[in-house]
Amino acid sequence: MSQVKKRFERTVQKTVALDYLLYLPPGYGQDEQKQWPLLLFLHGAGERGNDLDLVKRHGPPRLIAEGKEFPFIVVSPQCPQNSWWNLHVEDLALLLDELESQYRVDRNRIYLTGLSMGGYGSWHLAVESPGRFAAVVPICGAGLPFFGFPARVQALRDVPIWVFHGAKDEVVPLRESEILVEELRKVGGNVRFTVYPDAGHDSWTETYANPELYEWLLEQSLPRNR
Repeated sequence: MSQVKKRFERTVQKTVALDYLLYLPPGYGQDEQKQWPLLLFLHGAGERGNDLDLVKRHGPPRLIAEGKEFPFIVVSPQCPQNSWWNLHVEDLALLLDELESQYRVDRNRIYLTGLSMGGYGSWHLAVESPGRFAAVVPICGAGLPFFGFPARVQALRDVPIWVFHGAKDEVVPLRESEILVEELRKVGGNVRFTVYPDAGHDSWTETYANPELYEWLLEQSLPRNR
């Protein structure tokens, strides 16, 4: 099933609007009782704007556009031009609320991932609602000190996290991920850390092409009695 263009909008104290790509897995329409895991993907800075086709440049949206099938609902929102994901964590949370109400989402298996700016966004969104995500996969991202990082990452000590980074990254230095991993390990966090010794900033292509990532994600679930 192909990705379709959607728009999310709800008025609270302000109008919140995000354009996004939606992918429903094969078989979604066959069993009306089945609930599906959901993967929220946050793109990098180069894909901001109002052209959703830009979001297909990297990560799961690119793989879907190339014909790959996923066993998840995949949601890929687009960050507004000249903005940053860490400024839209409330918007993203409201988008997830809307998706849960409109689609058969397994609320115990909601996964979060992002690359570069989306890696930052993954850390920032996850610490805002650590009990919402069954697993988080930040790729070449970091946490901003102005928002309470690195100490704030301790809120994720019970969340399975798999961090990826390139050792030769000159855009977001490897040390940025190392700091957050070290902070999580101080409090016994459930964190895996993969460093590609020869990779620069693009540590996402290899990561999203790895079937082990998706197998690992599907193994993660929140307690059913929550």
